[in-house]
Amino acid sequence: MKGSIFYYTGTGNSLWVARRVAEALGDSTVHSMPEWLLNRPPIDAESVGLVFPVYIWGVPAPVMRFIAALPVLHDRYIFAFATNGGQVSNTLVQLKDLMAGRGLTLCAGVDITMPSNYIPWGGPGPKHIQQQRFQAARAKIAALAQGLKQGRETPIEKGPLWQRIVFTAFNKAAFKHVPRMDAKFWADDKCTNCGICTRVCPAKNITISQGKPLWHHRCEQCFACLQWCPTEAIQYGKRTVRFERYHHPEIVLKDVLKD
Repeated sequence: MKGSIFYYTGTGNSLWVARRVAEALGDSTVHSMPEWLLNRPPIDAESVGLVFPVYIWGVPAPVMRFIAALPVLHDRYIFAFATNGGQVSNTLVQLKDLMAGRGLTLCAGVDITMPSNYIPWGGPGPKHIQQQRFQAARAKIAALAQGLKQGRETPIEKGPLWQRIVFTAFNKAAFKHVPRMDAKFWADDKCTNCGICTRVCPAKNITISQGKPLWHHRCEQCFACLQWCPTEAIQYGKRTVRFERYHHPEIVLKDVLKD
C-alpha cells in the first residue's frame, strides 16, 4: 500500500531509519515533520509512518506538535519507529496515548537502537559498535517490512517496568524545562561564524551575534548545532570538548539544512 513516512531528526539517525523503512516498504515517500507543519498538505497515503528520536525518555515536543496537527485518519494504518541510544522506556506507549487523544490509532510501535547523539553523557561509542547497531536496525526493519505492508497490528514495544516508572517520572519533571536547557551551549575560539548552526536548528533557536551563536531558549535538545559544527566549536557545559562528535555517516549536511 502507498505510504507516507514523516520524520523528525537532528543528527540523522531518524532520517536514515525513515529512508530504510521507505526502501523496505516500497511505494513510500519520506517527509520532514517540521516542513509538513508549515503548510499541512493533505495526506493521501494508505499508511502513515512516524520516525523520531527519544528525548529524555519520551516523545519530543516537535513530534507532539505534529500529532496535534494531524487530521483524524480513521482508515489509515499508522506505525512508528522510535530511535534511541538503548532506552526506549515508555516513549511509544506515550505516543499511542497522545494519538488516542486525537482519535488516532497507533497500530505498531518499534524500538530502534542507534548510536547515541546525547553528547553530554559521552560520545556515540566505538565505530564497530555503531556498525553493529546499523546492521541490527537494517535487519529489524527488513524483518518487520512484510507485516507493515500488510497492515498488521503488533504490540507496542517498551522498556522494562523500572524504566517506565523511573524515566517517565523524570521526563514529566524535565519536559517543561527543555526550551531553556540551551543555557549550557557556548562556542569556543574555533568558531568561524559560518552560520551552519543557525541553519540546522529545527527550532530556529540560534542567531549569530558579534560573530558567535546565540541561543534563544526555544531549544529542543536535538544537538544538531553541536554535532554538525564543522570546527567542533560548539560545546555544552564543560565536558563535551573531550567527546567525539556524531551524525549518521550516511546523512550529509544538506539533508538536514533548514533553508
